[in-house]
Amino acid sequence: MRTPKIFQIVTLLTLTAGLSPAHALTQEELVAKIQAAGYSQVHDIKSTAEGTTAKAMRNGKEVRLVVDSSGQIKEQND
Repeated sequence: MRTPKIFQIVTLLTLTAGLSPAHALTQEELVAKIQAAGYSQVHDIKSTAEGTTAKAMRNGKEVRLVVDSSGQIKEQND
C-alpha cells in the first residue's frame, strides 16, 4: 500500500520546509536578527529582487543592508 509512504514523504517535506532558514521572517524577527548582528536604528525595510533591504546604524554610520533568502546579512555600498 503506497498511501502511508506518500503520507510520510509529505509530512517530512512539510516539517523540513518549516525549518528552512529561507522561510519568510516577520518584520519583528528581521529587525531582531539585524540588531543581533550589531546594528541599531533599523528602518526603511523593503522587499526587493535581491532580498530584503533595510537601513541601519553601525559604528555611527548609516549603512544599507540586504538580507538574502538564506538569512545572510550583507552591507551594500551605495
